[in-house]
Amino acid sequence: MTEKEENMDASDIHDSVPKTKKNGRTSLLDSGEDFEVLDDEDIDDDPPPLEDAGGGKGENTDESHKINADTEPDPPGHLDEWLDVLGNDQLKKKVLEAGDGRDSRPQKGQNVKIHLKTYLKDRALVEEQSDLTFTLGDGDVIHALDLTVQLMEMGEKALIQTDAKYAYGTRGSLEPEVPPNAELSLEVDLLEATDAPDLELLPPAEKISLASHKRERGNVHYQRGDYAFAVNSYSIALQITESSSKVDISPEEENELMDVKVKCLNNMAASQLKLDHYDAALKSCVSALAHQPENIKALFRMGKVLALQGEYTEAIQTLRKALKLEPSNKTIHAELSKLVKKHSEQRGAEQAMYKKMLGNPTSGSSNIQKHRAKSSWGLSWKWLFGATAVAIGGVALSVVIAARN
Repeated sequence: MTEKEENMDASDIHDSVPKTKKNGRTSLLDSGEDFEVLDDEDIDDDPPPLEDAGGGKGENTDESHKINADTEPDPPGHLDEWLDVLGNDQLKKKVLEAGDGRDSRPQKGQNVKIHLKTYLKDRALVEEQSDLTFTLGDGDVIHALDLTVQLMEMGEKALIQTDAKYAYGTRGSLEPEVPPNAELSLEVDLLEATDAPDLELLPPAEKISLASHKRERGNVHYQRGDYAFAVNSYSIALQITESSSKVDISPEEENELMDVKVKCLNNMAASQLKLDHYDAALKSCVSALAHQPENIKALFRMGKVLALQGEYTEAIQTLRKALKLEPSNKTIHAELSKLVKKHSEQRGAEQAMYKKMLGNPTSGSSNIQKHRAKSSWGLSWKWLFGATAVAIGGVALSVVIAARN
């Protein structure tokens, strides 16, 4: 995939990731219209596994399915004992101060509030967050927190040690400032757990804000190359935008909610393309175009998906439609030119194959014509010879008759 194609694919992700310190890397900020986002080298093309690229809430991604707050055994009796959360020695939890008992553990889908201190392996403090609030299990925070907070009791203070895999990965982070492949220690106090709000009763402004927040979190996952988790976050955001409402909503708020929904669909299609889930990506594009038929990003991605599925004629028509809407877009120009050339080459190869299957009918036809021409030439000579013989015979007969007379 070229740099321009990468930029076009991730365009909706531009502008939604929290602003970070400048380091020369193209920022992942979603303008909603600007197509420039990431360079190819900034994206990890080895995403985590995904069973269903179209999944949503409750879908198990990566290793979170190994944790179940209801069935996990109680933590060790001694406070200084470590619990190997996943059994791979890469994520461990130790109780520093006991909580209110097993029954006080938060449940997935609840909003939790924690006090968090993040340290590097050498105990250098990275950041401290007094009242960090997130929805448990939605991927709003690093995986280490999502996996371990559900094992904490209310009022408990715990120490968590995590491999980079469950923190900020191979890229690290600019904000907070975490180097690549960094192991972290997390001090966590579980302060509160409350049920998530009823979406039907949520004021439109709060619903828009919540959906946008989930979409932004998906963009963070996309930036890190965690495309499966990105799909999960976009799916949750879509569920929020599609939820029914029992409160009044203005036309302007409806349009704003629809805009968030289409951006989620576009971003989801980009993530599904990264995962090679072409049918799911096509479905996302079709859904986006059902709401905004002239959405250029959706048309572009749909053209790419169709091309990857071998539907070159439809892909070319789709990209031409996108180019007609934005004639100056060089990315669409390049993709369309490449696709037309590839389609032409394929048709040439198919024609050659058909000729070979039919025994080269062109050559056979040529031989038949040559044979006919040869036969026709032979007949002409025979006819001329016969006519000459008849003429000579007639002259001779005339001479004989004249002599007798």
